[in-house]
Amino acid sequence: MALGLTERENDLLNIVNERIKIDVNELAELLNVSKVTIRKDLDRLESKGLLQRKHGYAVINNADNVGYRLAKKYDVKKRIARLAAQSIHDNETIMIESGSTCALLAEEIAATKQDITIITNSFFIASYIGRHQSVRIILLGGTYQEDSQVTVGPITKQNLREFFVDKLFIGTDGFDRKIGFFQNDIMRAEVVQTMALSSRKTIILTDSSKFYQKSLVKQFSLNEIQEIYTDRELDEDTNRFIADKGVTLHLA
Repeated sequence: MALGLTERENDLLNIVNERIKIDVNELAELLNVSKVTIRKDLDRLESKGLLQRKHGYAVINNADNVGYRLAKKYDVKKRIARLAAQSIHDNETIMIESGSTCALLAEEIAATKQDITIITNSFFIASYIGRHQSVRIILLGGTYQEDSQVTVGPITKQNLREFFVDKLFIGTDGFDRKIGFFQNDIMRAEVVQTMALSSRKTIILTDSSKFYQKSLVKQFSLNEIQEIYTDRELDEDTNRFIADKGVTLHLA
């Protein structure tokens, strides 16, 4: 699996995200390329889990699928992942929870680092970077959630008690200044909270849109987070609020 997207592939992905479903022939016309070229682009994007091809159409993934979340704001998330990867050194062991930006972080690590061990509950991440020799993956057991492609539950939490790392990277589904960060699934929230007990630092990777929405389950208070990587669309007031709480903010 080649890393990154070409400019045309990124444009193609944006069109499919906007249209949800679009005829392959129309895509070729919109991007002014041949049908053969579009099919090759679609094959590559499908192999990366970013969309699906069905009967002459390109279709965005189910909204609950991690591939769907990966396709949304792909270029922004890729910038965040590249910046976060700079904090990781060769021969390091880290923990990564499932999430679209986290998957791109794992991909960036696989491309730029050597001898990294990644502990994760994400089957998606394990599959996404599994062929790379630069990383060793420790996959946590537990109850499998098909849409998010993660393990959750008591077995996963028990597995986590065997480890301790310097850095845990997680995603988030929302934020509130009084409550903190949200998750949309209670079982995933419980696992990531257990992960945090096995790490010195808890680091959030998210595009800035998550700071303007709430979700279902409380994940962490702001004072339980040490660092945040996001994009430069974060407004100045939120930027200052986070900094005043002593959290290190990195803008990609």
